[in-house]
Amino acid sequence: MTLPATLPIALRTSLSGRSRRWLVTGAAGFIGSHLVEVLLHAGQTVIALDNFSTGHRRNLDEVLAGLPDGGAAHFEFIEGDIRDLATCSLVCDGVDVVLHQAALGSVPRSLADPLASHDSNVNGFLNMLVAARDAGVTRFVYAASSSTYGDSPHLPKVEDVIGKPLSPYAVTKYINELYADVFGRCYGVSCVGLRYFNVFGARQDPEGAYAAVIPRWARALLLGDAVLINGDGETSRDFCYVDNAVQANLLAGLTENPQAENTVYNVAAHRQTSLNQLFAAMRDELVKRFPDIEGASAQYRDFRAGDVRHSLADITRAQTLLGYAPTHDVSRGLAEAMNWYVARFAPSAVS
Repeated sequence: MTLPATLPIALRTSLSGRSRRWLVTGAAGFIGSHLVEVLLHAGQTVIALDNFSTGHRRNLDEVLAGLPDGGAAHFEFIEGDIRDLATCSLVCDGVDVVLHQAALGSVPRSLADPLASHDSNVNGFLNMLVAARDAGVTRFVYAASSSTYGDSPHLPKVEDVIGKPLSPYAVTKYINELYADVFGRCYGVSCVGLRYFNVFGARQDPEGAYAAVIPRWARALLLGDAVLINGDGETSRDFCYVDNAVQANLLAGLTENPQAENTVYNVAAHRQTSLNQLFAAMRDELVKRFPDIEGASAQYRDFRAGDVRHSLADITRAQTLLGYAPTHDVSRGLAEAMNWYVARFAPSAVS
């Protein structure tokens, strides 16, 4: 099978050299479905878990449709919830590596319903850790979050310097890191946390009140709807293309460097982009195919509660200990991701 050309050679060799049994939670979600896709193309055995609370069955259908004949022979999907310990124990049985992506994301969602965020992101996370410990899983890789940096003004963000959390979601993700550290110390569970910085790419849902900014704006530009920017547009983020996040997960799952275990890593592109710059870049990318979009402009509204003003990651630790080498900056990522949104939301695609 064919692996993405952007994967580092050493990582491609490691994946091709030995078949492992992987569990991907949140497998029908945005990042989870990309992990499933790469692992299956590498000939690995994949157990996929999702309850479809935020993920979509169509994401997995798209993955499976892109496999060569027989490519899904080592794939098993289980519909279930990480809030149920018995389900977590079932899916961890016999697994070598867990890639735990399941969570209720979104700062605004957590502000609206902190109990739901805590139940999935803390109670569900602890269930997964217990199940992985009891099953003797070799490595537990989990999706952490840049929201953990909270109100820290330090730039770039360095893993050991955090502030006070600004939302219930940020609290839940920090608790994940604390639990993972304790399970490493007390039970010998090898845990690696990945603090994602604004990951974007194909299959990221543009629908709903909690949709991420890039898919939401892409759809709005293609359909001629209003593009809304929170604040003055000078808020900045370190936008990270999904291929970079996939690479980090696989490196974390396969590393044999003992110094790389039981810690957390920033996963980003180490590039700071303001919302105004992002809007201009997205418009410029789409104008190549749809000249009428050139006149599109953004509308500004109030700053959003719980948002940090600026974010930029120091990725030195991931580079040094994991061998992480991001392959996509914002421009390259947008060029690839936009194909997916054009196929679904361009007027010719929806007419």
